[in-house]
Amino acid sequence: MDQLLSAAAMLADPQLLLVIAVSCVFGLFVGAVPGLTATMATALLVPFTFFMDPLAAVAAIVACTAMAITAGDIPGCLIRVPGTPASAAYTDETYAMTRKGLAAQALGASLVSSVIGGLFGAVVLMVAAPALASVALGFSAFEYFWLALIGLSCAAFVSSADPLRGILSLLIGLFVATVGMDAVSGAQRFTFGSTALTGGLSFVPAMIGLFAVAEILRALLSGEARRPFAQPQKVQGVFHGVGGLMRRYWKNNLRGSVLGTTIGALPGAGGDIAAWMSYALARRCSKTPEKFGTGHPEGVIEAGAANNAGLSGAWIPALVFGIPGDAVTAIAVGVLIMQGLNPGPQLFTSQADTLYAIYMIFILANLLLLPLGWLAIRMARPILAVPRPQLMAAILLFCVVGAFAINNSLLDIGVMLGFGVLGLLMGRVGLPVAPVILGMVLGPLLEQNFLAAMVIADGRFMGFFERPVAAGLGVAAILVWLAPLALMLARRRGVVGAAAPG
Repeated sequence: MDQLLSAAAMLADPQLLLVIAVSCVFGLFVGAVPGLTATMATALLVPFTFFMDPLAAVAAIVACTAMAITAGDIPGCLIRVPGTPASAAYTDETYAMTRKGLAAQALGASLVSSVIGGLFGAVVLMVAAPALASVALGFSAFEYFWLALIGLSCAAFVSSADPLRGILSLLIGLFVATVGMDAVSGAQRFTFGSTALTGGLSFVPAMIGLFAVAEILRALLSGEARRPFAQPQKVQGVFHGVGGLMRRYWKNNLRGSVLGTTIGALPGAGGDIAAWMSYALARRCSKTPEKFGTGHPEGVIEAGAANNAGLSGAWIPALVFGIPGDAVTAIAVGVLIMQGLNPGPQLFTSQADTLYAIYMIFILANLLLLPLGWLAIRMARPILAVPRPQLMAAILLFCVVGAFAINNSLLDIGVMLGFGVLGLLMGRVGLPVAPVILGMVLGPLLEQNFLAAMVIADGRFMGFFERPVAAGLGVAAILVWLAPLALMLARRRGVVGAAAPG
């Protein structure tokens, strides 16, 4: 109770509430503009977090992403252009409802289901994270090595339809993480004699380049940056009839919330994969699957709940083990580390009041979705009236200032531009970007724990399997790596078996 009261007092700080309010408005604006993702909104927000305390920095990221994910439904529904990748799963469904004159119902159902999913995920976070942390307090370098390896493996296999592409992206991130001075031996790696690179490549400029600059370059080269947005119709009566839909499809809401939280907790998955899986599950389990694609709210409600539930679920491994669940929590973990607040089980003993405050921020941010989401829906026309050239120029200015402000170094601007080109090229060849960020964040954790474990085990690889929990995690990691190979062999045998009779 003392910790709860202390957390409530921290949350009552006017400055913190102002940060949450401004982050909410920023997230709503970025999410409602097609092409500007929630991850991009977080990347643009990061430079400002260095002037905040750790709690305010986390609050800004949580509020911004929750709003951006939900606001991404607005352009998808009104002009058939999803604002964020997480909204793409049901864009055709909501647009079909708009053509039937049900735009208000589609957006209202999506908004309310997102709030319910986000609150469900926040409750699971509050219950599951402390329980996992009590177990994690007994972990050694062996267990953390296997956890980091499992996290990286899931990121590679889950983030793309083609596991090889995910692995290649992950290897790029791991390579970037090796630049600089080795933490154990002090040897310089890939610095090419430059003292500026001995500390490694700065995480924030690289992240801004991959997500923001790459999108600007793509829009410029495709000519999209010069085309105006389509003007949607006005939407009124957003919450009219939504209560009846929530009562009718409560099972979809619950199923989407559970699946979204579960998928979100897997490193590399995130809300967009949870939304696609939830929409597919809703169609499979529906009594009227033939209505899907014609403007049916059932899949919208389930996938909308999965979106925001996935956001909360991604914070479970991030807070407990320091292993991000998606690109946004990877950014958050990087911010917390740079602020001197290292995620892990020690947080639950040394910073319990801060963690309770974070839980309350999740609940507050999702509750604020109702009034602010309604406002964003009503303001959709002015938001989409912003000229794209001016918008892209303003975003690029934010990118340059943000990258330079980290270390007051021109090198960081070069890093940002370099990673922007890298992100553009990766998009052209179909490589996912999220594993690069996860590789940069988890690479040092993997390397340091591997070296520490080898010292403890006297160089014996079997030492990684001598502790019961480490052995279980090691077997799980091996199974994660063998699963895609088993599926590939099963598919080939199926194809050969089907072709043999002919």
